[in-house]
Amino acid sequence: MSLTVKPLENIGVEVSGFDINKPISDELAKELKDLWYEHAVLLIRGQDVTPESQIAFSRVFGPLEMHPLKATTSDKYPELFVLENGGDKDKYNTAFYSGEEIVGRLDWHMDLHYTGKPNHGALLTAVTVAGEGGLTGFGDLAKAYDALDDETKDLLEKIEVVYSFSMQRRHMRYVNLDGYCPGPYSPKKPSDIGFPDFPDAAYPAAYKHPVSGRKILGIVEQFLDRVVTPLQFGLSNDESIELLERLVAHIRKPEFHYFHKWQKGDLVLWDNWRAMHCTTGTKPGIHRVINRTTIEGNTMLGRVLTTEP
Repeated sequence: MSLTVKPLENIGVEVSGFDINKPISDELAKELKDLWYEHAVLLIRGQDVTPESQIAFSRVFGPLEMHPLKATTSDKYPELFVLENGGDKDKYNTAFYSGEEIVGRLDWHMDLHYTGKPNHGALLTAVTVAGEGGLTGFGDLAKAYDALDDETKDLLEKIEVVYSFSMQRRHMRYVNLDGYCPGPYSPKKPSDIGFPDFPDAAYPAAYKHPVSGRKILGIVEQFLDRVVTPLQFGLSNDESIELLERLVAHIRKPEFHYFHKWQKGDLVLWDNWRAMHCTTGTKPGIHRVINRTTIEGNTMLGRVLTTEP
């Protein structure tokens, strides 16, 4: 079997020439995994996706991880994490951006980054395509690292950065808060939606991908909080803040991004150890349903921070 591989805009590739509902040979599985590690984001279009076929195909890339909150999973298919806009939970996910009411917008992040042990990746498929909005964005942090100057790369080899979990977006230090106003039902603490209070997690500011060995820029804007003991590395507190501001501006550059506009039959797989992602959200009342399966993370990329040196 010969795969057709076509570049997406800026990052990732579209892969065609096979059917996920047919047996995946060891040879094809290796080819797909190699492409995944080479490009970070794979788009597969025109598939007849069922919950069973999505779950089975996802296992080509590793063991699956169940979502800890049962309310977000399918009773019949516990491996599926259901993302829905236009339902009865919209009021908890609604905020205002420059006066516009948006449901389910998320800033650039890596899943479970705040735990020190991110999942390895995830696969999404559209069950109900939003009539307007509802794009999913992906950003390649290996390409972002490659584009840095040598002086910055040298500095990143020395330092760690801290991610601090917060439910309230207005308390996140490095997201763009211009024109932002939380909705009246926005959760104010983790327990409001059944989450625990997560301790801070520290990560190398640049790290090697556990499989490919590619250097990854360990910076995403959501939950980013501070540099660990910046004075130890010759940085004043002000300089460390300016460094993080500069790096966040860097990862926001469009040349590292691909925004996916969903069509029925699409599957998108990304490597969560390398690629950040975001969602643009939808206007109230627009129905959008995405089924997600999650590839288990078996590596501590960061460390849970109980005390700082």
